[in-house]
Amino acid sequence: MTRVELRPAVPADAAAGAALHIACWREAYGPYVDPALLEERLADTGRWVDAWTAQLVGGPPRVLAVADGELVGFAVVGRNRDADAPAPAELYAAYARESWWGTGLGQSLWDAVAPEDPCSLWVLEANRRAQGFYRRNGFVADGAREHYAPLDAWEMRMVRP
Repeated sequence: MTRVELRPAVPADAAAGAALHIACWREAYGPYVDPALLEERLADTGRWVDAWTAQLVGGPPRVLAVADGELVGFAVVGRNRDADAPAPAELYAAYARESWWGTGLGQSLWDAVAPEDPCSLWVLEANRRAQGFYRRNGFVADGAREHYAPLDAWEMRMVRP
């Protein structure tokens, strides 16, 4: 298997990071949400690049996974954004390209960003595969759920004490 390098994302990675993020959303959420809603959410690539640019300049550090010069995954943890924050940290994102699922890349990305403090995350209720990964890493559902309107999907919160 190809060697993967984990490295911090830098502002010059914004366009490639946004393209990676979009591809990961298609692969991760495609089986669980309305395809038209997903494509509508992903259509404005400029918005994704702008978001990555802003986050790489003023947000928490992101870790990128690079294989043969191509971005194949990323993860980022920051301060919890929930009004009823059950933990000081929140896993904002942990994505790997579908071709890398089951290779250990997701675990490597989580290990690279995992905080020592308790942490929470939001995951689609329908995404049992992701939930299993998080359970293996000590996360448990805390009963909180919310409707993510842009994809018309329900999310559940998981917490790692």
